[in-house]
Amino acid sequence: MATETEILRPTRLETLRAALGQGAGRRVARLLDAMHPAEIASLLESLPPAQRELVWDLVDPELEGEVLIELSEDVRAELIRGMETEDLVAAAEGLEVDDLADLLEDLPEHVHRQVLRSMDSRDRERLHAVLAYEPDTAGGLMNTDTVSVRPDVTLETVLRYLRMRGDIPDNTDSLFVVNRHDRYLGVLDLARLLTEDPERTVGEVMQSDVPGIAPVTPATEVASLFEDRDLLSAAVVGTDGRLLGRITVDDVVDVIREEADHSVMSMAGLDERADVFAGVVPSARRRGLWLGVNLATAFLAAWVVGLFESTIQEIVALAVLMPIVASMGGVAATQTLTLMVRGLALGQVERANARWLLGKEVAVALLNGIVWATVVAIVAWLWFGQPKIAGVLFAAMVVNLLAAGLAGAIVPLALKRLDIDPAVAGGVVVTTVTDVVGFASLLGLGAWLLR
Repeated sequence: MATETEILRPTRLETLRAALGQGAGRRVARLLDAMHPAEIASLLESLPPAQRELVWDLVDPELEGEVLIELSEDVRAELIRGMETEDLVAAAEGLEVDDLADLLEDLPEHVHRQVLRSMDSRDRERLHAVLAYEPDTAGGLMNTDTVSVRPDVTLETVLRYLRMRGDIPDNTDSLFVVNRHDRYLGVLDLARLLTEDPERTVGEVMQSDVPGIAPVTPATEVASLFEDRDLLSAAVVGTDGRLLGRITVDDVVDVIREEADHSVMSMAGLDERADVFAGVVPSARRRGLWLGVNLATAFLAAWVVGLFESTIQEIVALAVLMPIVASMGGVAATQTLTLMVRGLALGQVERANARWLLGKEVAVALLNGIVWATVVAIVAWLWFGQPKIAGVLFAAMVVNLLAAGLAGAIVPLALKRLDIDPAVAGGVVVTTVTDVVGFASLLGLGAWLLR
């Protein structure tokens, strides 16, 4: 259990902001020197632009490249705009090839060229190998810095080779086994290398049942493979079977985090790369598009209500009950939509099981519709003392929850078929469906049965 001292201990952000407020630049610099680049990046993203620039100026130049890689795209672009060319070139030096490939996308063209000129031919070739693939694929994630061995050498020979090499790439848990044509054969686990008889050959102890990953594999599928197989690293293998590079778990964690950010932010029509401390005008511009789309759909719902204006004037109770029907339908649709979007993102929902899921969601909507429509109808009866109004409300809510279940299941599948991100557009569409169906069913039944 946390002590009172631990609870009251200020966070790093609070300590940093206090030091900035006191003008204690040296203290801020010492705090930053004791932090990991990812922690510095998190702090920078937690500061308003003016304070962010002050802190960035105090970051150790040797860490700037690693910090830039950890930042969101908007914040990274903002800091890059304020850096000199020579500082950007220096920041790019020493970065892993896969990290450098990510950074180059955000650098100005003249800086991009200068960074390439500063590299030796071998590193430049390795970088071009990564840049040949889209960033959100296995080829774009991979690092070409690999350690490979032949199957016909002994483990003792491999150990001597590693001692001569002096170091191995970070996050190396196994060596890749290739033939003399660099074609991938399997992996040699480091634990087996250290514990097996050193006179045995690599071919005798290697794992040949560990498939490589094609370079065009989407990053989300790569993340699923790492999760399903509990991988720490994996080989990227071309169509000709040649070893191209490797992907490590730290790269996959970044993919998972980005996908999570995308899912959360897209449900509100926002960009996961957006800077939470961005200026008022850029923030308003980003959010304005989907507010405009939502406004158009709201006018559609208002038009439906307008068709029953005379009914509402005669039966005021319907106007009071309208928000209940629309709200229940909206929540039900959002629940189904969220499950479907998650299932699509994880590869769990496909055409083969879509019909079963549709049937299940209709059954869930019908059951919830009957239960909660009964509750609301009883409340309406007690409230207004008119059983007909309760009956209309019951029927409208059942209809709307059924529409919500259908829309929540069908809309994301349809958007996916149209290559539209359901996480971005799904919420607006299903909300429109439930509003329109809810208002139309309540007011339509009211006009038919109560007048």
